[in-house]
Amino acid sequence: MSRIASFSLLRRSLIGLALVSTAGLASAAGPTLLNVSYDVSREFYKDYNKAFAANWKKTAGEDITLNQSHGGSSKQIRSVIEGLEADVVTMNQGLDIDMLAARSGLVPADWAKRLPDNAAPNTSVTVLLVRKGNPKGIKDWADVAKPGVSVVIPNPKVTGNGRYSYVAAYGAVLKAGGTPAQARERVQKIFANVPVFDGGGRAATTTFIQRNIGDALATFESEVDLIREEFGDVFDVVYPQWTILAENPVSVVDKVVDKKGTRKAAEAYLKHLWSDEAQEIAAQHGLRPRNAAILAKHAKTFPKVNTFTIDEVFGGWSKAQKEHFDDGGIYDQILAANRK
Repeated sequence: MSRIASFSLLRRSLIGLALVSTAGLASAAGPTLLNVSYDVSREFYKDYNKAFAANWKKTAGEDITLNQSHGGSSKQIRSVIEGLEADVVTMNQGLDIDMLAARSGLVPADWAKRLPDNAAPNTSVTVLLVRKGNPKGIKDWADVAKPGVSVVIPNPKVTGNGRYSYVAAYGAVLKAGGTPAQARERVQKIFANVPVFDGGGRAATTTFIQRNIGDALATFESEVDLIREEFGDVFDVVYPQWTILAENPVSVVDKVVDKKGTRKAAEAYLKHLWSDEAQEIAAQHGLRPRNAAILAKHAKTFPKVNTFTIDEVFGGWSKAQKEHFDDGGIYDQILAANRK
């Protein structure tokens, strides 16, 4: 064999080895997923991502890169509709994923049927944080409707946190035997007492704690420990007589994962949220686990409270959105009346 032929054979062999080596590195690196989520879930998913990455390495034999994006829930969904390539969305209300299905076709309309518990692996409830010692004597929604009381609620037009606060206050009147007219009157008085409408739950917390605005803050129970860790024991927690059960649904973004070839990893990422490991992590972050045994284990963290669901009182998020939050709906009418 000539020197030229030998060199050519050696060169082809080296190229072949390089290709094998590159393929091996790509395989070891594994997939990259983007989780687009709501504003106040970032700490939970930071810990969950570590647990899932370890599980994926053990079961799939490869590393996985997990990226997070957080903001007001409706803003986040609009970003996905407009082209942000989320592999999964993990929201705090089904309305946002319904919107994703209806406006983009990126997920099917029956997305909630693909996983247990209407595709919501954990829940929370809406509570009221009040100044330490509760100087205004706030015990229920009726108290933040009184003149001279100020309550911070993020904007219901763009945040799930704000919508949950609205429906919690409205539905509480109905569950106590009141009429829709009485519920509307109560909510109108509450929103007349809102000094600023922030664009997310974290911004509302900053307004209440750091800017010292408001006598109360409507937020998720899951935020309580985190706020206390960050700002100290400067508030008390009030559980209203009736409040909403906030279900946190999740979905694979079908057209994105099929385009990127990440469906297997994305589906595993969401299914693992129902594992004992993930349910325990949820409980540690103040999220009520679906697993009854783990919920009971953390009974001191999650006191029993009278709750209702959006389906039970409002006929579902789609109906509530149309009647209350669409342009010209009851919420807009309430704001207009308060401006007079």
